[in-house]
Amino acid sequence: MNGSNILNTKAIFFLDKMKIAELKANENVDEIILKIVEKKEARKVMKRYGGVAKLCELMGEDENGDKIKITLWNDEIDVIGVNDTIKIVDGWVKEWNGELQISTGKRGRIEKIE
Repeated sequence: MNGSNILNTKAIFFLDKMKIAELKANENVDEIILKIVEKKEARKVMKRYGGVAKLCELMGEDENGDKIKITLWNDEIDVIGVNDTIKIVDGWVKEWNGELQISTGKRGRIEKIE
């Protein structure tokens, strides 16, 4: 058997991760890994259908050095800090005030990578 049929599984693992340059507004994010480079103070905001939620904006950077704003809500805020590396799975990208932002959306999750 020649070497051309052997897959490099490590390369495939990294190819599966999305990069910031690939993100588009109003689209799902399968999986992305980001390093947190900035975290603003959390604030309270009025929810669309009543009530109050806690919101925090962060800046994340991918391995290419590209940056994107990350929006965390409520309990997610206290778990993530500057210099943490995170993985967002099944997230959502939206455009707000002319900037792309990523969040966990309704079904996604965020994990801190040790």
